[in-house]
Amino acid sequence: MSEQFYSYLVENGHGLPHDPFKAIIAPRPIGWIASKSLDGVMNLAPYSFFNAFNNTPPIIGFASVGYKDSVKNIEDTGEFCWSMATKPLADAMNRTSQPVSADVSEFELAGLDAGSPTQVNVPFVAASPVSMECRLTQIVQLNNTEKQPLDTWVVFGQVVAVHIAHAYLNEGVFQLVDAQPIMRAGGPGDYFTISTDNGFFMGRPA
Repeated sequence: MSEQFYSYLVENGHGLPHDPFKAIIAPRPIGWIASKSLDGVMNLAPYSFFNAFNNTPPIIGFASVGYKDSVKNIEDTGEFCWSMATKPLADAMNRTSQPVSADVSEFELAGLDAGSPTQVNVPFVAASPVSMECRLTQIVQLNNTEKQPLDTWVVFGQVVAVHIAHAYLNEGVFQLVDAQPIMRAGGPGDYFTISTDNGFFMGRPA
């Protein structure tokens, strides 16, 4: 270990009060993922490993540590929806992270109304300022460096429909700050939002 850096080998543990990995790769947008079982039970769960991976066509994805209900439902049906988790919806989002049996709908658990999709048979969070309907493209089980499969599954979906609340469009431009998205930032329960004070513009070099 040098005087300039605190260094550690991952295989030996970090030796700190809390694992810094999730705080370093942060803040991370939240994949608030809705799915539906073959029996018609609606599922809603937040995933902190989530992002966009392609523009044309738009593809988003999330990672699930464990083959959870969301992954099974999406693999069975080929469909899911993403809704933006926001500060006003933070408590409801947190309630949907509660471990419950597969026959319990987190929409009902969190008191959330289901929005009506147009292209898939999975609802989204009606109160969210933005939601996306997706069709499954890939489910990838991650491997480690020894090519051993991990109990982590990455789900990718192509966005086929987008729903934006009119209140967050100004002359056709989505007002991200007004939507108050929340992002996971490591720690036992640390979240951040964004503000205009922290924004800046930087164009690409010509």
